[in-house]
Amino acid sequence: MFPINETMGQYSELFMLLAAGTYTVAFVAFAWDLAKSSKTLRAVDLKAAAAAKVPVAVGSAGSETVTAAGPAGARTAGSDMRYAAERRAPARVAVALTILGVLIHGAGVVTRAIGAGRVPWGNMYEFLTTGAFVAVVVFLLALVRRDLRFLGTFVIGLAVIMLVAASVAYWTPVGHLVPALQSYWLVIHVSIAVLSSALFTLTFAMSALQLVQSHRQKTLAAGGVDKLGFMRLVPDALSLENLSYRINTVAFVGWTFTLMFGAIWAEKAWGRFWGWDTKEVWTFVIWVVYAGYLHARATRGWTGTRAAWLSIVGYLCVIFNFTIVNQFFNGLHSYSGLQ
Repeated sequence: MFPINETMGQYSELFMLLAAGTYTVAFVAFAWDLAKSSKTLRAVDLKAAAAAKVPVAVGSAGSETVTAAGPAGARTAGSDMRYAAERRAPARVAVALTILGVLIHGAGVVTRAIGAGRVPWGNMYEFLTTGAFVAVVVFLLALVRRDLRFLGTFVIGLAVIMLVAASVAYWTPVGHLVPALQSYWLVIHVSIAVLSSALFTLTFAMSALQLVQSHRQKTLAAGGVDKLGFMRLVPDALSLENLSYRINTVAFVGWTFTLMFGAIWAEKAWGRFWGWDTKEVWTFVIWVVYAGYLHARATRGWTGTRAAWLSIVGYLCVIFNFTIVNQFFNGLHSYSGLQ
């Protein structure tokens, strides 16, 4: 067992604080991009509509397509979510700050691991800080293939909340693991859980935006006023739903392995695969909710807002499992690290 290095633990906390500050500035930049770009697109729409004397329809990101079909101002980003030729300076600044923040954040995770002499996800503080790191990394990797910068405000905002919650509510000094967690299954089981939770975080943001965009599209179709100009940078509701479904499928596979490997670890540690412990039950509940979501959408035609709400309910179950179950339910999985 490696000795505890409290100095590295203190460096880790400093890095986490710096990362939270950098993410906060990135969050402001992403929000600035939404506000600035929505005004620019609105001005383009009005100018084009006035020149052609016809309303502007939904077009691809960065385009200025004018047609008589569809209500004026119904523009959304391209459904393929490809990068447009236009350069959005605030968005580029926000992404650069996010990259800087994730590098600092990564240094915090690594120094925590060095300080503890083990993988840094042995309690709620470490799971939350590592989970926020993985969520931002997944978001940045997704940006390589798709223009998902419209998610930046929400994903980075969640990362800031996670880091603040970790530091304020779940802070735990660097230390050794309890004997039951001193196993290679901690690396396998929890790492997959962290990655799956990060993917669920992305789909939660997409599903929330899907609900807003769906409401906006219905309002515009009925001839209403567009009061959500920032949603012009967001793809249409169907595109958000389709991408969310694909990511949820991958995350569900990961959560299935989380459940399976957790059962195997339980047999190694306690001599039984399943014992109806509260944590085990809620991990299974999450699996059932997302399984229901995938099944309902694929075979029962549950599309649109119903699918979005199921995805959101699944993520709320993930949050409940991490916070309420860990803190207030006694069981074999009481490893929050809180006193």
